[in-house]
Amino acid sequence: MIVPMKKYIFLVHHSDYVEFLDELRALGVLHVQQQEGEPTEELLEKIRLQKDIRDTLAALRHRIVTREEGEALSEAGGIAIAHTFRELTDKQESLQQELNAVQKEITFLKPWGDFSPSSVRLLEQAGLRVRFFTCPTRKYDPAWQEEYPLEIINTQPPDTYFVAIAPREQEVSIDAEELPPPEIGLSSLMAKREALQKQVDAIDEKLDNFTLMAQPALEAALKEAEESIQLVRVVENTRKEAEDRVMVLKGFVPAGREEQLKALCESKDIPFLSGRPRPEDNPPVLLKNTAFSRLFEPIGELFSLPAYREMDLTPFFAPFFMMFFGFCLGDAGYGLVVLAAASLYKLRAKESLKPTLSLAQFLGVATIIFGALTGTFFGMNLLEEQYAWLGRIRDFMLNSDQAFNLALILGGVQILFGLFLQAFNKIRQFGFLYSLATFGWIILLISLADMATVGLTGGVSTYTAWLGLGLILFFNDPKASFFGRLGKGIWELYGITGFFGDLLSYIRLFALGISSAILGFVVNDISLQIKEGIPYLGPVLFVVFLVVGHGANLLISSLGSFVHPLRLTFVEFYKSAGFTGGGKPYKPFAKQSEKA
Repeated sequence: MIVPMKKYIFLVHHSDYVEFLDELRALGVLHVQQQEGEPTEELLEKIRLQKDIRDTLAALRHRIVTREEGEALSEAGGIAIAHTFRELTDKQESLQQELNAVQKEITFLKPWGDFSPSSVRLLEQAGLRVRFFTCPTRKYDPAWQEEYPLEIINTQPPDTYFVAIAPREQEVSIDAEELPPPEIGLSSLMAKREALQKQVDAIDEKLDNFTLMAQPALEAALKEAEESIQLVRVVENTRKEAEDRVMVLKGFVPAGREEQLKALCESKDIPFLSGRPRPEDNPPVLLKNTAFSRLFEPIGELFSLPAYREMDLTPFFAPFFMMFFGFCLGDAGYGLVVLAAASLYKLRAKESLKPTLSLAQFLGVATIIFGALTGTFFGMNLLEEQYAWLGRIRDFMLNSDQAFNLALILGGVQILFGLFLQAFNKIRQFGFLYSLATFGWIILLISLADMATVGLTGGVSTYTAWLGLGLILFFNDPKASFFGRLGKGIWELYGITGFFGDLLSYIRLFALGISSAILGFVVNDISLQIKEGIPYLGPVLFVVFLVVGHGANLLISSLGSFVHPLRLTFVEFYKSAGFTGGGKPYKPFAKQSEKA
């Protein structure tokens, strides 16, 4: 659910404003309302500083250092460390580019050996010209040596390298590629490379020291920078009145967290106004769900937070997402692996990772249930005759046709459930009259499904279908005129094709489950062939291939089992529920360690 917000407007004398902001930040409950306008240069500079520190931390965390940790640097040095780190990395990058260029020159010069370019220049001063040639060895013509003074310097298949020395005015006509004369010797280049490498290594040494000692200081500096940005934002969103003597600050506080704020204002004699926010205020969104639903909040946030005045769909898509993941992975053995791995890792994991691991546990349980339902265990089809010893347990398992139908049924249920939520949301926001068209769609779709399948209502579906049609045609927009509603309703009826398209999208649940089972079966089949076809090592390779094959299948199938339910949630379900999204998260003005 979305926690209701209260809007507050504070009127503070300018001389008390700094102290008020300090105490307000200590409370950590007010989300400051943002005003229109461009950010100031001060704010942009602090954001750039924050980015520098964050980038430095990210770079240090990716470095691997095996030495013992040294003493932490002072917190005050965090910003200086970020600047120094940036200077060092820029310099190292420049040196590395120069080193790469030298290495290319060395590669070019190696075939010519280590000679002195000054000797070449002395020959040129004497009126001779030294020309450097290369050509494929198979095209080298020994007759050239009879016509010109040539010397083969090196032969490195497939090329031959040679020089021709002739008077400056003499033309040398050789069918080979002429290269520019080197300006520096090989030994000098190698010495330069060694010097550059030492400089790069020295910078690496400094960066390693940063990795070992600077992270605590950088983290403290990042926290300070974030708090500074937050304070500047608050000041920028403060309106000044009465010749800049009165500071007007607006913000939002979650219902139930107001008592301390009111006590602060009363103790400081600060006048304020409070009330329910209006739609144009665009209040922030704070979600409050049960322990189970809260695990799925990060999944919903991948798309968007709900708008403040609409429903939070997290508790409603959570069970479906869990079922769809289990359906797609669809192997009880894989579910056991996911459940066991998440449970064992959870015993030693950081507190921040435990919600994710709890989610993995639930997804593992769902996979076990659907794997047992479809009769798949590590690629083995439990519906085959060789597993008849399972007895009546197999009566509860579904064959492929039944699994296909189950996927469509689950899709139809979720789509209709989404429409019910849309209707309820419209009642909450606009009134019952605005929900009638949505109820019309529900009635029409259920009636059509009944007529197309079992016909349980015995002909009543025809009448209910007409009822649903009427609600869609005449109540799609209560504010419009009669003919306006009729025209808009006819246009909206075309959207029935979208419902059928959405329903067919749920076939992917069946397809992914089948593909996972088939890949598991293939792994088992190949493993058995290895065991029977290779003497002595067969049993060992059998186990190795089983572990590697099923491990790879589990990883690949898990990715698809997460992504496709995500798509069904964000596209089919959210559309049916009329989800608009676009809510901004609740971010109170608070110290970083105290943020909600």
